Amino acid sequence: METGASLYEVKNQAAWITLNRPENRNALSADLVNGLYHHLQKALADEQVRAIVITGTGPAFCAGADLKSPPGSSISGGGNAVPFADVLKLMLAAEKPVIAAVNGAAFGGGLGLVGAADIVLTSESAQFSFSEVRLGVIPAVISVVVLPKLGKHLATRLFMTGERFNGLAAVQYGLAHIAVPDSALSSAVEKEVEALAAGGPAAIKACKQLIREIPELATDAAFDRATAWSVEMFESEEGTEGMAAFRDKRKPSWTEQ
Repeated sequence: METGASLYEVKNQAAWITLNRPENRNALSADLVNGLYHHLQKALADEQVRAIVITGTGPAFCAGADLKSPPGSSISGGGNAVPFADVLKLMLAAEKPVIAAVNGAAFGGGLGLVGAADIVLTSESAQFSFSEVRLGVIPAVISVVVLPKLGKHLATRLFMTGERFNGLAAVQYGLAHIAVPDSALSSAVEKEVEALAAGGPAAIKACKQLIREIPELATDAAFDRATAWSVEMFESEEGTEGMAAFRDKRKPSWTEQ
């Protein structure tokens, strides 16, 4: 396991990236953002990794930007600081599914990680807040990833009030998919990883592209693109193997890793 501002461990075909600054409620310092970006790249390059899980150490998931060492600032007396926006862009573009396991408070920039994740599981008691207005600033960068999930109607009130809400409300608002009792979060994430590992890696990659691209096209263009994509996937090596496995009543080859 790699240590530091973020931890990295591969288990059961998932790379677990754990924000590891509990003394600062896992606030996004320059060191932490750099570590997170590095670990995301490492997970994406590892052929044994089928899914990426981001969670936090201690009672908080991520309390937002570290105001003493904000993301993008010089780190450890050196340069090469990664902007937080680059982490969010990497999560969105990742060819592997990214799960946010929200174990506690997710404020400000922490909600950026929630918004950029493909699947979000949260403890019921976790507290969420777009807290920026309480500091006289706005959730500008993270708006790119949370607005598509919240929509303008909900975002208007949540952005302007900074009101706190729990994991159950996060599901209701569209920020999270599943809320579970605090003690059940790890097992729920493991079940989600198992479900993702049952799908073809190329198919999961294509699903991310499909979700991103199709809504941006006009209706006729969307049907044309989707039809061509469907043919491509059915004729692909992975599609051929998947259908053969179904006919032969066996598991497809990608589940044997």
